[in-house]
Amino acid sequence: MGQHDVSASREEILAKGGIDAKDFDRAADMAMKLFAAGQKICAERGLILVDTKYEMGKTPAGEIIVIDEIHTPDSSRFWMAATYDERFNGGLDPEPLDKDFVRRFYTALGYRGEGEPAPLPPEVRIGAAKRYMEAFERITGEAFEPDTDPPLPRIAKNLGLPAQKDIS
Repeated sequence: MGQHDVSASREEILAKGGIDAKDFDRAADMAMKLFAAGQKICAERGLILVDTKYEMGKTPAGEIIVIDEIHTPDSSRFWMAATYDERFNGGLDPEPLDKDFVRRFYTALGYRGEGEPAPLPPEVRIGAAKRYMEAFERITGEAFEPDTDPPLPRIAKNLGLPAQKDIS
């Protein structure tokens, strides 16, 4: 809880317990299929899906399921396909479309996650929001339409739960 994601091999994960080899292999197969589908969709829309993470769980019936969002700037890194070759051949980093926009701002300030971060300036927040909207539009092929309804009732509605009082 509250720790950074850690890369681990199949063997390391199985050695920790909590998942058996059969379930691990089912989850890994699902992840590979999701990633291939994500790469295909992104490629059709001018993006390279570089890497991602999937969070999975197991239902009481034993089904392996995805339990969080996928292929968003929060869970994935995207590069712009149109500029990739030129930038690579020029020795430049690929043109990104991901949440690292905010991370790069803090890194430039020397912040490494220890202590209180500097306030996030409006132009960085707006820049991050624009990237999220662009990612949405590119990946889905649909125009971004913000939902300005209060968050808790909106979440309850989307989950099919009884209406919740908004406390935000």
